[in-house]
Amino acid sequence: MHPNARLLLLDGPTVQAALDPDAVLAAVQEAFILHSQSAGRVFPLIREKLHTGGVFGIKAGDVAAQDLLGFKAAGFWPGNRPAGGEPHQATVLLIDPHTGRPLCVLDGNAITTERTGAAGALGLQRLARADSARLCVFGTDVQARVQVAYALRVLPHLQQVSYVSRDGQPDAAFESLFSAQCRIGLARDRNEAVAASDVVITATPGGGPLFDADAVQAGTHLNCVGADTAGKRELPPGVLERAQALVVDDAAQSRTIGEGQWAPPFAGP
Repeated sequence: MHPNARLLLLDGPTVQAALDPDAVLAAVQEAFILHSQSAGRVFPLIREKLHTGGVFGIKAGDVAAQDLLGFKAAGFWPGNRPAGGEPHQATVLLIDPHTGRPLCVLDGNAITTERTGAAGALGLQRLARADSARLCVFGTDVQARVQVAYALRVLPHLQQVSYVSRDGQPDAAFESLFSAQCRIGLARDRNEAVAASDVVITATPGGGPLFDADAVQAGTHLNCVGADTAGKRELPPGVLERAQALVVDDAAQSRTIGEGQWAPPFAGP
């Protein structure tokens, strides 16, 4: 161990300033490829409910060929929202795989947000119809915002965004983020909005089905990011059974804490 070794601390603004969307897309794509080749390992997940009403988890892994080892400690604290705080909180720790010494502690909120947005974008690039023009998003908070931002980046024909807010009311701040890039407005009827959309994105806390199964039309692409704990779901029964393709970032985690809990048996890394 080097006698002058130091621990690097990176706060939220510093991390956010370093996250270039194109670089994030490339990094997330590389991570998926490494995982599919078993070159990047994902260790067993820790995900537990807390007595405070929050959920705490640890996701860890390594990439031996790149001498990478680390974990993200993260979770969801719903009590933060009424106080004006962000419910999702995350911290990333990078570790020297040869010595066990911590190398860097990063604020993980921005990384988590961008990573999930980029993962959704990669799915859209490879699985959504190339001429997709209409999108419906459930949610208007941080993850919904990054999902729409990345969708507008990778879907060149996207012209219209309908959104379903938590309280059913228009969200002027959300609309202002995208009004210069597309037509955007509140969906008055969620099932009609789903039926009229080429792409549906669900970015909610995963409290239950968000729309009726028969609202989903043939050829619709769905990106579902809210189910991250045992018992959570966003899709209604019957949708996954109709899916032509079910693609997840990690099959084991999807089966235990993701939307895959409710899916027919499927294979994957």
